[in-house]
Amino acid sequence: MPNLGMQLLDRIRRAAEDGGSGPTEASDTVSAAAEDPGTAAPAEPGVIDKMGEKLTKALHDLPLPMWAIIAIGVAILLLLLCCCVCICKKCCKRRKKDGKKGKGVVDLKSVQLLGSAMKEKVQPDLDELEVNMEDNEDAESTKSEVKLGKLQFSLDYDFQKGELSVGVIQASELPGMDMSGTSDPYVKVYLLPDKKKKYETKVHRKTLNPVFNETFVFKNVPYAEIGSKTLVFAIYDFDRFSKHDQIGQVQVPLNSVDLGRVVEEWRDLSSPENDSEKLGDICFSLRYVPTAGKLTVVILEAKNLKKMDVGGLSDPYVKLSLMLNGKRIKKKKTTIKKCTLNPYYNESFTFEVPFEQIQKVTLIITVVDYDRIGTSEPIGRVVLGCNATGTELRHWSDMLANPRRPIAQWHTLQEMPEKN
Repeated sequence: MPNLGMQLLDRIRRAAEDGGSGPTEASDTVSAAAEDPGTAAPAEPGVIDKMGEKLTKALHDLPLPMWAIIAIGVAILLLLLCCCVCICKKCCKRRKKDGKKGKGVVDLKSVQLLGSAMKEKVQPDLDELEVNMEDNEDAESTKSEVKLGKLQFSLDYDFQKGELSVGVIQASELPGMDMSGTSDPYVKVYLLPDKKKKYETKVHRKTLNPVFNETFVFKNVPYAEIGSKTLVFAIYDFDRFSKHDQIGQVQVPLNSVDLGRVVEEWRDLSSPENDSEKLGDICFSLRYVPTAGKLTVVILEAKNLKKMDVGGLSDPYVKLSLMLNGKRIKKKKTTIKKCTLNPYYNESFTFEVPFEQIQKVTLIITVVDYDRIGTSEPIGRVVLGCNATGTELRHWSDMLANPRRPIAQWHTLQEMPEKN
């Protein structure tokens, strides 16, 4: 056995010293050793080892030196890397084009979706309401019972001078109109139906129980006419940067009061919506073409406008103002219709509004009574846009949901905002 081991080592050494036939002889030696019954057989190589041996053998069989094979492999890797970079660049360009799509060709589906989203903010039509409304009716009844506070006032009529002295004494339990839960109340006092002379108290800051103690005198009110007049106390919440919100009002028909004595009493405030004065209605159509970025407004007609002239008529025209971020960027107006409360216009106006700005702009349509001598006085207005409410928001959303199609609708004129 020792002689066999020595012979095997001697053969392996000679095979290593031999250049070409070394591996074959070494393998023969190992095979011979394996055939020897006294020698243990080596373990079979694994799958990975076999694949490595095959790959190494294949590389050795190639008629190329090793450095050339390595260079070809590096070139193939670089080619694959360039392909990946080109694919990534094409994907990025497509995303940028999709992002800039609104500047050129506008997707009409996005416009319709915007109009549908605006509709969700609008109160549904009566046809869309469910039949079972008992719960909602109970909620409305409790809502109408919300207290708006009370007002104390005094009346003193001078029969000889024909003067009515009105005292605004105090108010109590007013609702909080500000974010802090308080209000900045003041009172307007005027006579209906003429509404010519208006008085205002001072503003009392951050209080729900203001004490005014102010007196105003209405002169030239004959006793023969005073019975047909109504005294109005309108309480407002002062706001420096926006429209003053009306808290409530008290109406006192003077034919229901004993003017032979000084009257002093408390009365509950009523909701201002119940007694709002009608200013008239206006009909116009809206049409928006998103691809061209054009908003077309057609002023059709108005009816039952408020009487502004001494003769009981008006000289109305319509003014259109396009607002962006609180600034007027464009204005247009119709022709003047003389001596009528039901003017017919049928005049068209076009504004350039890109799709990126259609959610930011506000369209204000104002009916104005023309006066050649003095200043023209506005009768009322309608405010439209994505920030509007009620029928105005519904009209705007219908226009967006139906691009390229004119949508006509009647609107009730609203009062002009109070000037600071």
